[in-house]
Amino acid sequence: MDFVEKYQSVFVIIAILSGLVLGQIAGVPPIADSLILPFLMVMLFAAFTGIPLSRLRAAFGNRRVVGSSLLVNFIWSPLLAVALGAVFLRDHPALWVGLIMLMVTPCTDWYLIFTDIADGDVPLATSILPYNLVLQLILLPLYLYVFAGELVALPMELLIESVVLVLVVPLVVGGLARWALTRQKGTQWFKQHFLPKLSPLQIIFLSLAIGAMFASQGELILENPGLLALLAVPVLVFYAINLGIGFGVGQVLSFSYKEMVCFNNTILSRNSPTALAIAVVAFPNEPLIPLALVIGPLLELPLLGFIAQIHLAIRNREWWPFDPATVFSRD
Repeated sequence: MDFVEKYQSVFVIIAILSGLVLGQIAGVPPIADSLILPFLMVMLFAAFTGIPLSRLRAAFGNRRVVGSSLLVNFIWSPLLAVALGAVFLRDHPALWVGLIMLMVTPCTDWYLIFTDIADGDVPLATSILPYNLVLQLILLPLYLYVFAGELVALPMELLIESVVLVLVVPLVVGGLARWALTRQKGTQWFKQHFLPKLSPLQIIFLSLAIGAMFASQGELILENPGLLALLAVPVLVFYAINLGIGFGVGQVLSFSYKEMVCFNNTILSRNSPTALAIAVVAFPNEPLIPLALVIGPLLELPLLGFIAQIHLAIRNREWWPFDPATVFSRD
């Protein structure tokens, strides 16, 4: 990880504090509100430009890991989010919706870094990435309609518009940019010179968007300082439960160590920036929903870093019982 990636949580905290301070200046909140979506669109363009959709077919080479990951991400995790919300956030429906949005959008970028840190199967993790993106694009409106429709007002037209604007447009533009650059400069140049600049760009514009959000809604936040902290508890419980499930599934299906690390990171990492961008557009009258999603970037990086150390401890102590020679063939 470079400097910006390593200190992502610090950048987010600085953005929050700066936003709260700037939000107290007369005239700043409406300007900040108008900047949130443009900042998020740039962030998503950077994220989607780096996604190799050509790897969709490659993922079928390992049905055990890929199939298990998709089942956990798109069936188990949404149900778990609803259950955790019912337990911890029953009296705060906007935060409950924020939790659902966070948990039904699996990550499409950061988890590759932590798979690599823990010596996991990065090519396999990369091949799963396009499926996570495409399926959440298709299923997110359905999840929100089914699970969140009773909690907050949810006009389906606005929800679909938000998905098209926030996901489809940056995805198409990013795909065209990737195609044009690789055609003009070559794949090697794209991977070595352009791709490394995208991740820091995402973090910078995500931080700018979060700062603008806190500047525009500073009064609401200062009046309810403990609300966002409420979301941290179910998020931590989610990570603990899914990490246990990851180890359990890996044991039952005899994943190798590298496969287990890949699997755990794909079912733990969440795509909070994308969920945040959709929430900004889909819930203009529920500011607590996008604000609740800020907890994702704050918690995810240190949690995934801690889990990477757990994985490495398991490898170094040879606690994982399966090596590549004893597992099933990928074919």
